[in-house]
Amino acid sequence: MIIASRTLKMTDPSGVTDVRIDLFQPTRDNGEWTCRYIVDWPDAPWESYAAGQDAVQALFSAMQKIGVELYASDEGKAGHLTWEDWKGFGFPVPQNMRDRLIGDDAKFL
Repeated sequence: MIIASRTLKMTDPSGVTDVRIDLFQPTRDNGEWTCRYIVDWPDAPWESYAAGQDAVQALFSAMQKIGVELYASDEGKAGHLTWEDWKGFGFPVPQNMRDRLIGDDAKFL
């Protein structure tokens, strides 16, 4: 079940395209908590998951993985991704990537 979604805008020479991000409810399987997510890139949607000791850690880790994917993407590096009036994407990243945060992400996350 999807518990949260966000839609970024990707701008390229052909126009503006939505990039939807869906986070799924964390689930427990064989004692491990996981949280699936999908980043619906226009060319190839990316589905992955993060694991944790409990549902909160799995959810937070999934949000960090999304942040890493967005900031490491060619589109993110080139400044082609936006989220409403926010400067950045609104997803946390691990400590070793904080130097890549921009705008509001660097200020508030």
